[in-house]
Amino acid sequence: MQDIETNTSATDRTVYVKSIAVSDLPREVREQAEGLEQIYAVHDSEGQQIALVGDRKLAFSLAREHDYAPVMVH
Repeated sequence: MQDIETNTSATDRTVYVKSIAVSDLPREVREQAEGLEQIYAVHDSEGQQIALVGDRKLAFSLAREHDYAPVMVH
């Protein structure tokens, strides 16, 4: 899984958390998901994926740890 990068502009600190079915991911990412059926992607305001994490709570915690304001996308 990836860690959050800090390439989002300083003026927009909102990131978007979206659930993703592991089966929809490329094979090499599925292999890293270690038996999970769902993971969470974190995207910046421009749609750039900046992280993949194993659960929603972790996605929000990592975002806040890096001074981002996470919002869940449905």
